[in-house]
Amino acid sequence: MSTSLKLAAGSIVVGCLVLALKYAAYYVTGSVALYSDALESILNVATAVAAFIAVRVSATPPDANHPYGHQKAEYLSAIAEGVLILAAALAIFYAAYRGFLRPRPLEAPLKGLLINAGASSINAAWYFILLKAGQRLRSPALIADAKHLWTDVVTSAGVLVGVALVWLTNQPFLDPLIAALVAVNILWAGWKLMRSSVGGLMDEVVPEETLAKIREIISSHAEGALEAHDLRTRQAGRAIFIDFHLVVPGNMTVSESHMLCDRIEAALRKEISDIMISIHVEPEEKAKHPGGVPVVG
Repeated sequence: MSTSLKLAAGSIVVGCLVLALKYAAYYVTGSVALYSDALESILNVATAVAAFIAVRVSATPPDANHPYGHQKAEYLSAIAEGVLILAAALAIFYAAYRGFLRPRPLEAPLKGLLINAGASSINAAWYFILLKAGQRLRSPALIADAKHLWTDVVTSAGVLVGVALVWLTNQPFLDPLIAALVAVNILWAGWKLMRSSVGGLMDEVVPEETLAKIREIISSHAEGALEAHDLRTRQAGRAIFIDFHLVVPGNMTVSESHMLCDRIEAALRKEISDIMISIHVEPEEKAKHPGGVPVVG
């Protein structure tokens, strides 16, 4: 099992544990705000399962029907998570509405707060592990899962403060108000998540620092060529696609130009993992200098 798959499976286990703790916090207090926090944890489990499936599918090798691989499955997973987040927000709004109509005092608030705080600590620790691994592995599904967990951590912190306020002030109407605020926060998080995933599905270019690195590698390993131009990049999950035109002298043989391309590709693969490269070799009259990527030699 790959590292990404192990982390995705770990998220399911952590999600189930946190869900059990948060529901216990709601059960002992009867707090609508803590209920909203527990409901978001149900969402965490669902999104963790979606991420696990997406990571597994995206790791499937290219086939006849998908010659460029299955990496975009991770973006579909992130969009599915966004939809689930929106559904959870609507459910919380409904619970908050009922709470406004029939507010009730909290039961065993201190016990419930301590249980919820413990669950949030577990989420925070797993967030840092997941985000660091997701960035290293360039996995949108893991990063989306981590970002959702951080939203949960922040939300839980706000809920803890709010429920403590309800307890100290003895104002039951504040409880459903906090739940409604949680729903608004979840809606905002869901929107941001879906927007970033749509960007991936629309073949956005790689980050500027990665693009600069690609340009530098091509420039420093293309000795014998005249110019590289029309460099294009896109990212699909962990995979990065690179294509560009390489202008060579008119007297360079096919064998020599092929060796040159191999040298550039090897340099790119050494520095950047999970890449697919396409180089179109052109004769010197096709040069577009100074608009192309300069090369040495």
